[in-house]
Amino acid sequence: MKHLLACAIALSLCAAAMAAAQPATDAPKFDPRRLSDEVKTLSSDAFEGRGPATPGETKTVAYVIERMKGAGLTPGGDLKNGKRAWTQAVPLVRAEITGTPDLSLSIGGRAQALTQGIQISVRAPLDGSRSVALKDVPLVFVGYGVTAPERHWDDFKGVDLKGKIMVVLVNDPDFETGVGDFGGKAMTYYGRWTYKYEEAARRGAAGVLVVHETGPAAYGWNTVKNSNTNAMFDIVREHPADTHTKLEGWITRDLAVDLFERTGLDFEALKKQAQTRDFKPVTFKDATFSASYAVDQKLITTQNIVGRVEGSKRPDETIIYSAHWDHLGIGAPDAKGDKIYNGAVDNATGTAALIELGRAFAHAPTPERSVVFLNVTAEEKGLLGSEYYAANPLYPLAKTVADINTDALDPNGPARNFSQSGSASSGLLDALIADAKAAGLAFLPDPHPETGGFFRSDHFSFAKRGVPALSFESGNDLIAGGVAAGEAASKDYVTHHYHQPSDEWQADWTFAGMAHDLPVLYKVGHDLAVSDEWPNWSQDSEFRPIRDATAAERK
Repeated sequence: MKHLLACAIALSLCAAAMAAAQPATDAPKFDPRRLSDEVKTLSSDAFEGRGPATPGETKTVAYVIERMKGAGLTPGGDLKNGKRAWTQAVPLVRAEITGTPDLSLSIGGRAQALTQGIQISVRAPLDGSRSVALKDVPLVFVGYGVTAPERHWDDFKGVDLKGKIMVVLVNDPDFETGVGDFGGKAMTYYGRWTYKYEEAARRGAAGVLVVHETGPAAYGWNTVKNSNTNAMFDIVREHPADTHTKLEGWITRDLAVDLFERTGLDFEALKKQAQTRDFKPVTFKDATFSASYAVDQKLITTQNIVGRVEGSKRPDETIIYSAHWDHLGIGAPDAKGDKIYNGAVDNATGTAALIELGRAFAHAPTPERSVVFLNVTAEEKGLLGSEYYAANPLYPLAKTVADINTDALDPNGPARNFSQSGSASSGLLDALIADAKAAGLAFLPDPHPETGGFFRSDHFSFAKRGVPALSFESGNDLIAGGVAAGEAASKDYVTHHYHQPSDEWQADWTFAGMAHDLPVLYKVGHDLAVSDEWPNWSQDSEFRPIRDATAAERK
């Protein structure tokens, strides 16, 4: 469900480093202390991990609205009695497994009980089911689970998956070798587990189990467990079973290898075959899967928070800054007994950036176009808040100039560079690169495109509908320590803190890096807000035809 965090969480800032990093010209200064205070508050235990539809959400929404008001923004949300509210209501389905799920794998008639969170992680179903009762369901290995006619690729070869469990590898067929039909190391949407779940539903499977491996997934098993054994959410769908199977889950690599061996198969050999067009699905001989658990399902309403600066000349044209306010709430305790998933870096940093960008715009001369500050819900549940906004926009997408997203920024010292999630090219990115260069920041193409970061942040909800969009990522070439320190700190964060209770505010975080980078983000949005330019995707982008189809609405 998250992008790989490229932020470098490390190393205090010395005075010399501060002198070397100058903020962007023609842009306001950002106060590191204010950023720190906002992150500290949002990620405190009092906010209970900011889970949607919990008391933590109530506190979060109230706090962000208070800060937006104090920053000088006006409400930009739902229309109520002719006036804008501070929020956009987002109706969602909430599903949670009640009790302990009964899960087992049977091979040759011998049943092996599986423990939720240990060998397997199953999500509460989002297909509308109130319970799951699968008994001795056959399992079929379908390689990477990809059907891509434009690449002449079909992992299914006509196999009938109805009533069966699809076992599938994570990422693309190119990941292991770095070459092939799927962009090499750069993950396509076919590599995302969300695609694999959707494809299983399209083929009528009873369920799907993704074989988790840390390398191709870009995160460890703890992230899988912590993100998916609590309450699940989805937007309200007319036919949810068209998108979700009854069972959606992950199994560890060790369990997968054991399953293959005990059924006379070689995991590594079949994985290698799956990297070719010639791969054919394999049914596991004498192996079945069973699952039984009850589900508590209800409709809930969570909130996107929306602040706005109305444009003076063309208020119907909108630049959006976005970030998600939610995290994982209260979940399974870690080794220290901590159950609150505070989400300091992910994404109290982005929310603080959003508030302070709003403050900068509210205290500047009124722009010609409107600027919206969209703090979305349920990103951690599958980009649901941004997906709902993009499907039900408060301001028309055809006249939305751009979306600039902030997610998991570096709260320490500045870097010499910056990046974006993914490798999509656009006029928006070109403008950001130019403004960053003027501020002494070099552009680093996504150093880990194999993680599929482009599909894991809220800007994707806008991009797939044609709106030029990007998600800013803090650089990895730290002024204090260089690339080695930046990469080491990023790895440490992903391994030990990402989606874990230890993602907490630290007193030694300087926030000098954010204070240096935010003027660049301000300037690119400000320049668009005082112009009549419409940035577009590159000519070869899959999103350009979608954008071009609405060109008449921008004349």
